[in-house]
Amino acid sequence: MEQVEAGLSRILAAYSSEVPSVVGPVRSARETDLELLRQFDEPTLAYSGAQSALSPSIDAAPLDALPPSKAPDAYFRGGDHAAPHNLYLRPGRIPHASTGVNAAEDIGLRFAAPPPGGTPVVGRTASYPSALFTFTWAADRGLWMVSMDRTPARTASGERLGAASVILQDVDVQPSRFQDRGGNTSPFSATVGSGSATILRDGKSYDVTWERNTAESETKFTTKNGEPMTFATGQLWIVLVPK
Repeated sequence: MEQVEAGLSRILAAYSSEVPSVVGPVRSARETDLELLRQFDEPTLAYSGAQSALSPSIDAAPLDALPPSKAPDAYFRGGDHAAPHNLYLRPGRIPHASTGVNAAEDIGLRFAAPPPGGTPVVGRTASYPSALFTFTWAADRGLWMVSMDRTPARTASGERLGAASVILQDVDVQPSRFQDRGGNTSPFSATVGSGSATILRDGKSYDVTWERNTAESETKFTTKNGEPMTFATGQLWIVLVPK
């Protein structure tokens, strides 16, 4: 989850071991996405488009850029929302073979039993200037249920969205040199550097630090005891929280 223009938010979804049959709505790319994706080994970036000033950076990035113009058979327009919120992707029609690599582990995430300690919590909230996200622990499901702007977030089939682990990562959010069509400056969330983070897993909260030395490096999350933080097996949400 990242901040975009006017204090709103966007989700950059990274798929590793399982890929759904349909993904969307697919929206435009941002500069923050390019730095985030440098942690992966030349991933495929599916996006609806980008402002012309950003296009050279996308072309130069170590990834397979896949806008609709390069894979028209993979994209379609749905009838449930008005444009631009109705563009969807069928990953099975992407003209790139899967590498079979576990991308989550490749960026420094380790899935194992929880570390000692932690503080029991019912939920946590993270906010952007114009967006609010709440994660509420559901012990019966072993998941943190997701709400956006105080509304339960659901899939297209109506199922509640939930995460096995949540990372609330404090980052510097800076103005970039790009603007949207309305003249709003696009923010850039710096994910190279270091800072603090809060990890939610198994009904507990853990205060940790994070460090990523270069754009090609993995992000290391470390507990107060100096040990690598571990995460619960399953879907994980990372929220880039402005400091």
